[in-house]
Amino acid sequence: MSTPAYWPGLVGDIVRLHADYYARNWGFGLAFEAKVAAELGQFLSGFRAGHDYFAAEADADGALLGTISLEAPRADEPLAHLRWYITSEGARGTGLGRRLLQQAIEHADSLSFPGIYLTTFDGLGAARHLYEKHGFSLVSESATDQWSGGVREQRFERARSKKVIQ
Repeated sequence: MSTPAYWPGLVGDIVRLHADYYARNWGFGLAFEAKVAAELGQFLSGFRAGHDYFAAEADADGALLGTISLEAPRADEPLAHLRWYITSEGARGTGLGRRLLQQAIEHADSLSFPGIYLTTFDGLGAARHLYEKHGFSLVSESATDQWSGGVREQRFERARSKKVIQ
């Protein structure tokens, strides 16, 4: 496995960022944390260099500031899947999140992926604004709750032809 931004302990740091944020703000618990850990581990273990995308940034002391990944399209899903996109509390409002998202989109466009999708949930207004600013549109909403947090799932998609607004 070769991921460009990996360092020892990074998987745990990513899981912690997600677990801390979603527990504090949404009451998510063990089921969510275990899902993030298992799926992130599976993604990184099967990372397809030159197709998948993964980026993480840390401060000078090695503390994780933010991360994003993009799973390239597969036979059962023609769109790339944007996942594990989060910034630390201290990095919010610095432009890091916007930059990480833009880099992932540029990766997808450079490989001519037909589009990108992400799943999230209703109530994350700032994230939704950022997604929409970068060409994503809400395409479906359901009572499905894959995160076991009592939320309403949403799917956003971005077609390759959409332009990024900076």
